[in-house]
Parts: sequence; C-alpha cells; structure tokens
Amino acid sequence: MKNILVPIGTSENSLSHLQYAIDFAKNFGAKLFIVQTYNVYTKAGTMVNVDAILARESKVYLDDLVSKIDTKGVDYIVKSLKGDLIDTLELVSKAADIDLILIEPRTNSIKEEVFLGKTSGKIIKRTQIPALIVPESSVFKPVNTILMAVKSAIIKKEGVLEPLKYVKEHFKATVDLLLVKTHYYNEGDFDVNDDLKSLISNTIYSENATTFQGVLEHYREHNPDMLCVVRRKRGFFSKLWENNEILKKDFSSNIPVLVLSELK
Repeated sequence: MKNILVPIGTSENSLSHLQYAIDFAKNFGAKLFIVQTYNVYTKAGTMVNVDAILARESKVYLDDLVSKIDTKGVDYIVKSLKGDLIDTLELVSKAADIDLILIEPRTNSIKEEVFLGKTSGKIIKRTQIPALIVPESSVFKPVNTILMAVKSAIIKKEGVLEPLKYVKEHFKATVDLLLVKTHYYNEGDFDVNDDLKSLISNTIYSENATTFQGVLEHYREHNPDMLCVVRRKRGFFSKLWENNEILKKDFSSNIPVLVLSELK
C-alpha cells in the first residue's frame, strides 16, 4: 500500500481523523494525499474573485490542521482542489495511483444521530475507490481479526482483494468469512476461489434477508478489529443509503470498515 487519499471536511473530528491517517500511513510506509475540494457558484456581475478566496482559505485550513498533528516523518502532499467532489477524488485517485481512501463518517454533518453523513456516503456510494471508514475519535491500532461479509463470493475483477491482502499480511491478521444467504442467492454464490480462500481462516454461514442483517447477527459474537464489506448494486449499505446518509439507529460501527470495490 503506497498511496493513501485523505479527503478533509470541516467536522470537529478532522484533526483526529488526520492523525489516524498519518499513523496508518506510517505503519505501511505509505504517502498521504491530503485534499479538500470546493465548488464555486457565481452570480452575474460578481466582482470578487471567489475562486482565489476559497482556494486560499481551504489551503490555510489544511495547513493549520497539519501543523497541529505529529506527522511522524510521513511523506504527504496537501492540496485544495476546485471541482465536483466525486469527479475530483476519482481524478486524483487515477493520477496518484491511490490504493485506499480514508474517510471519516461525517466530514461536515453536525447531526449527532448520523453515522455516515451525506458527503462520506456519496464517496462510498458513487466511487469504486477502496475505502476505509474510520470511526470518529479513533486511535490507530494494529488489526488482529477481520470479519468479511458477502452474499456472493464470486470474484470476476482482478485486484479487488488487494486492500484486504495488504491489511491481513501486514498485521498477520486472521480473516473470518461470513457468507450470507439472502433471497437473491444463486447457485455457486458460496464457491470461494483460491485467491479468497488463501486469505480466510474460518467460514461462517448465515441466512438473512440482507448481508447487513447477517453482519448485525454475527458482529458482536466475533468481535473483530475491522469489518470488511463489498460495494454492490444491492450491497451492504444499499437499503440504508438512498439519501447518501446512514443513521446511527440503523447502523453504527466503533471499528474501521473496509469497503472493497465490486467483486464482479
């Protein structure tokens, strides 16, 4: 894992999140790309150079955050970027060959009842960048156990397991695979290929209406240090994120959630 992208919002958790990102990158010997995006909506006849003002304020904000943390010798770049959030993050990811994006649950939201805010939810929902959702106020610690939950183990895309491999191999972690049989189960969904099989220590079978419900059933029993789920059109968060926002009453996690890109 060489390059990690860290979008920064304006939440009170930004400082804690950035320190976690530094500690995570330090552990992997990775480079950090710390970015904040902004959009400009102008009115006809406006004389003020709004672009320049927002760019300057954003850069000052990021530099101030970085000055308050222990960078621990980690190589990092700080950028303030104009443009649509998703388009900009995808462009940066391709240009910098990003391996993982670290996001905080609420980059801007001030609503306490929200687990995953609209901005973070949009990043998870509308990109295919492997992501790690880091709970608020988290302090970095090694990962010993990972619970990976899927309703289909069929893998057609190359490299989609790489983030999981990085974490497992680096920390010598054990990975438990939770296979959830839902109404959409198809013959062969539980056939685990050699690539995934090589990562798994134990396999658990569950029958639930959704993968999400399967995780809720087994989450406390296995007490993992990290949860791993997969983006799908009808995936883990599909019933929860119609509005890009997930409430704590529906789902909350006090451990990092690794979100892989679609397997198929």
